[in-house]
Amino acid sequence: MRLRLVPKETKWDFFSKSSLSLGFSGLMILLSVVFFFVQGLNFGIDFRGGTTIRTESAQTVVVGDYRAAIETLNLGDVSITEVFDPTFADDQNVTMIRIQAQEGQEAVTADVVDQVEAALRSVAPDISFVSVESVGPKVSGELIQTAVIAIILAIAAVLVYIWLRFEWQFAAGAVAALVHDVILTVGVFSIVQIRFDLAIIAALLTIVGYSLNDTVVVFDRVRENLRKYKKLALKDVLNLSINETLSRTVMTSVTTLLALLALFVLGGDVIRGFVFAMIWGVIVGTYSSVFVASAVLLKLGVKRDWSKPDANAGNQYANIDA
Repeated sequence: MRLRLVPKETKWDFFSKSSLSLGFSGLMILLSVVFFFVQGLNFGIDFRGGTTIRTESAQTVVVGDYRAAIETLNLGDVSITEVFDPTFADDQNVTMIRIQAQEGQEAVTADVVDQVEAALRSVAPDISFVSVESVGPKVSGELIQTAVIAIILAIAAVLVYIWLRFEWQFAAGAVAALVHDVILTVGVFSIVQIRFDLAIIAALLTIVGYSLNDTVVVFDRVRENLRKYKKLALKDVLNLSINETLSRTVMTSVTTLLALLALFVLGGDVIRGFVFAMIWGVIVGTYSSVFVASAVLLKLGVKRDWSKPDANAGNQYANIDA
């Protein structure tokens, strides 16, 4: 007997309360925007500025020991990464230590660098600082601007692609779902105050791609069923299409979440923010594909004359059992 995450055949009505689901999503977006402007984000070194220190030691690097030694200095956001390179000698153990800029200063002062070196010598007595480089708030501000532009361009590219492949109503629904996912993700980071850095921007762009994948699968089946059931009401076509692709959607989301949960628990502090963003993004992305993108499509309506054949209609993975 095969395990199923959803029944073999479902006939659930996803639009009996579509106005309620859209209202709920709108409320969540509003709360996210309010928290963003009231509480702000806990920006990491990438956006706040700071100092990067490259260290070398003959002793094996234990990141946990390095972090424990530096935490006693109360320097705020500190990132420690071991560097691996095949050209390194056996006794050449290298780390990159990034320390956020302190209040009222553009970079970490020489006194603070000396304190960090003294703290690390308790762990690795032969440690040496090969280089010390600082990133000021001006560069960090440019990174924020570039990150915002990257997200906007990604969503704009999605708008054009869906518009060309389907119709403008489909594009509006897909973009509404993507904007919903991005704003809610930024909002939850503002609420829980998890460090927001360039890794989270990468997670946001990944969430855009993941959510779009789910949405396109549903829309592809909608287009196919619009040709097949030309007299069926649009609401019924959407319900039929979502039910037909539900197994695929659930299976993809659950298996992705299993991998992400393992990374969240075992992956360590360095990638925990990125993984948290991905977990949240998978959840809201799956939700938005059904209750935002399709609901917007239902509200806008769509043309019913799909007489022109399309060899690319349908999706070979849509009927995979979950």
